[in-house]
Amino acid sequence: MTKPVSFSLVAGEASGDLLAGLLLGGLKQQWPDMHSAGIGGPRMAQHGFQAWWPYEKLAVRGYVEVLRHYREIVGIRAQLKQRLLANPPSAFIGVDAPDFNLDLERDLKAAGIPAVHFVCPSIWAWRADRVEKIRQSVDHVLCIFPFETELLAQHGIASTYVGHPLAQTIPDVIDQAAARAQLGLPSDAKVVALLPGSRSSEIQYLAKRFLLAAKTMAKRQPGLHFVLPAMPALKERIQALVQEVGGVPNLMLLEGQSHAALAACDVTLIASGTATLEAALFKRPMVIAYNMHWLSWQIMRRKKLQAWVGLPNILCQEFVVPELLQDAATPDALASEVLQWLDQPARIQHIQQRFAALHDSLRRDTPTLAAHAIEKILAR
Repeated sequence: MTKPVSFSLVAGEASGDLLAGLLLGGLKQQWPDMHSAGIGGPRMAQHGFQAWWPYEKLAVRGYVEVLRHYREIVGIRAQLKQRLLANPPSAFIGVDAPDFNLDLERDLKAAGIPAVHFVCPSIWAWRADRVEKIRQSVDHVLCIFPFETELLAQHGIASTYVGHPLAQTIPDVIDQAAARAQLGLPSDAKVVALLPGSRSSEIQYLAKRFLLAAKTMAKRQPGLHFVLPAMPALKERIQALVQEVGGVPNLMLLEGQSHAALAACDVTLIASGTATLEAALFKRPMVIAYNMHWLSWQIMRRKKLQAWVGLPNILCQEFVVPELLQDAATPDALASEVLQWLDQPARIQHIQQRFAALHDSLRRDTPTLAAHAIEKILAR
């Protein structure tokens, strides 16, 4: 009698839970009676996933936070490893969270359990030293960007491009008027979306710069409207910063709703990260900024492998949108770059065409492609 198909998955934060939920949908189609368990969240649970631990246990960021929770996280990994070695699944699938998953994948692979990693660690941006670890740890990588498969192949790592799930969820044509009506923004105004990030450290280093840049823009171009979607947990801190800078004319502070803000705006001033890809899929011109602790910046800068930091520029392999990093990200410089977009409609039209082509290249049937890749691994 053949053993029923079972998968163990680990997702380490909300974005991983979303990706793993999509993947489980594809696996269920392939193997309707399969069993899945490990570390995850509500999106995974919708597909019958059994969470031995919730993903929140792993969702810590920054050196200090990780150190504070280090013993608990290492303990969870040891218990999970023991459980999987005692009762091996058909395959283990680590969804992002490389700091947690790669070590676990290495040990499981060594014990003969096929190890798959979903979302290629960003070796192409910062972490060249991670390539060897990936090769030792995994049998296969499921990539969300098209250029990653070739990069991994150069290092002898098997992979499959499965498309970016965001490209399926964001529509081709954005209804700006509907988004403005939903938010109560004037239909004929110029609107700038301010997205200073979703992490506490990003708010600390970027939010005030963005608000001061908005004040400068409002002085230079009266009548501008600003919309700032804030994570609910960070909204009070941002409100305090708005007061600290003496207020910003025509500023609307939202709770969440970053997609509505991107749909409604003409241009966005945005922190480097996944949100820049979302902005590109919304076909919005942008100015990318980043600022961090000076020591972290020195470390990161030495590890930087490409000329670009922003995902839209990396994916287009050229500076299609401006990046202002660290000391260059002054409020005045940020304001000037944003206003330049508003003064150049032909440049906006060109970037919208580039982003439409990018959207097209990232749109794939991710769940089915991922399930097919895993089926081939199990057939070996």
